[in-house]
Parts: sequence; structure tokens; C-alpha cells
Amino acid sequence: MAEHPHATLVRKGYEAFQRGDMDTLRGLMTGDCTQHVPGSHQLSGDFKGIDSIIEGYYGRLYSETNGAFQVELRNVFVDGRGHAVSVHRVTADRGGKHIDAMGGIVFRIVGDKMTDLDECLEDIDEVNDFWS
Repeated sequence: MAEHPHATLVRKGYEAFQRGDMDTLRGLMTGDCTQHVPGSHQLSGDFKGIDSIIEGYYGRLYSETNGAFQVELRNVFVDGRGHAVSVHRVTADRGGKHIDAMGGIVFRIVGDKMTDLDECLEDIDEVNDFWS
């Protein structure tokens, strides 16, 4: 059986992110896309608009970790009604700290583009400590 198009879209996004291919990511999101980042650290909050997400958030994930930020997609679930949920593992090193954490993203998809990304974390305190 073929993979659902929303799962394929999410997988393409993770693959592009891992390669650092921000142009491909731009093509997968709407211009007014928003990414919601939980926590109480320097990178938490809402990143509204594709430039804010790509440059303001993703760019800082790489720069703050000197390129050590890695994400491994574990699974994608879809509901066939415009939602997909990813499960992933994140590893990174920053300022003498190391993180190896599980998380996920709830994607809202309209047509063939991501419109909203809500991150979820297994251990929000661990993530807050890493980025603080």
C-alpha cells in the first residue's frame, strides 16, 4: 500500500532539514506557516511566517549547536483530514551540554503544504535546561 501524501510530505521535510536544504523546506510550507516551540528558553515561542521559521528558528538550532543539531524521524501518523504527527529523536551538543531527547510535531496540512507545526516534548525540563 502506498504511503499517505501527508506522511510523504512530513518525511520530505525531515529529510530536507537533515540535509540543511532550506530551499526545499520553504517549498513544503505556506508563506504564513507558524511553528510553535514549547518551553521557557531562548528558542521557545511562536515563529510566524516561513522566514521566521527557517532563519529565526532552524538557523538558530544549527548556529547555537555549531551544526551538531540532529533529528532522526522515527514515525509519522496521519488522520487523512489534514493532520500528521511525527515522532523523532533529537541529539545535539551545546556549551558543554548534550541532549538526547524524544519529541514530535503535530502538523496541520492544507492541500500539499504545511500550515502549522506544534512541537511536543517528552521531557520539557530537559529541553529547557539544554537551551538555557
